[in-house]
Formats: sequence, C-alpha cells, structure tokens
Amino acid sequence: MAFNILKKMMGNKDEVSSDFIEIDLEKERSDSKILIKTFALKVYEDINPILNSLREGYSIAVIDIKTLKSKDVVELKRAVSKIKKTVEALEGKIAGFGDNTIIATPSRVFDIQKGSTEDSAKSVKTDEIEKF
Repeated sequence: MAFNILKKMMGNKDEVSSDFIEIDLEKERSDSKILIKTFALKVYEDINPILNSLREGYSIAVIDIKTLKSKDVVELKRAVSKIKKTVEALEGKIAGFGDNTIIATPSRVFDIQKGSTEDSAKSVKTDEIEKF
C-alpha cells in the first residue's frame, strides 16, 4: 500500500522489488495457540521449565506450590521471587489463586483481573502478588 503511493509519486511503473515482503502481523497472532501449562513446584530447581515456558510467550503457567510451601518456605519465597522478576521483565502478570496456586502470564497472552473491569480500575498496584 505504501509502496503504491511512492511509485505514483516517483512516476515508476515497475513492480516492487522482491527484496521486500509485507507481513500481516494480525494474522500471525491469530494463528498462534495459547497453552495453559500446569507445574508442580516441589524444589527450587523446578522453576526452570516454568521460566522457559513463560519466555516462549504463549503459555499460561498454573503453578502448584503446596509441596514446596510445606517443605521450605524460604525456598518458596526464592522461587516465587524469581518467577515474579521474570514475569515483570516480560511485562506480564502474576497472581495467587487460593493458598496453593500461582498463575503467571506473559504480556502477549492477556491480563489477569480480579472481578469486573470496574473494580480493576479502582485497585491499587502493590509489590505483592494479588490473591483472588
């Protein structure tokens, strides 16, 4: 489309060079699938597959923290902190769901909101993980 305008301005009736390809970004996004992946956080090292999944971009991580929570709360805090920093770097969202589950999403997937959209406008953003 932009090339056609430039061709008319330049008076060039030749075809556009094949060196350039127009990419429809909206079509590319609609073809990708969003995956919901479940993880069980039993030890600190279990965060690596979670982080890799989030970095891929089209995954929602549902993380069960019950086992690590009952074993070692300090390790749990370390693991959640690492996941939270990664999610923030990806401009995503992380939220607690109940006492034993965390949901993390990258920015390309969607936002996590509590209740209706009217309530989310009134909520105050904090450094803590929001619980539902």
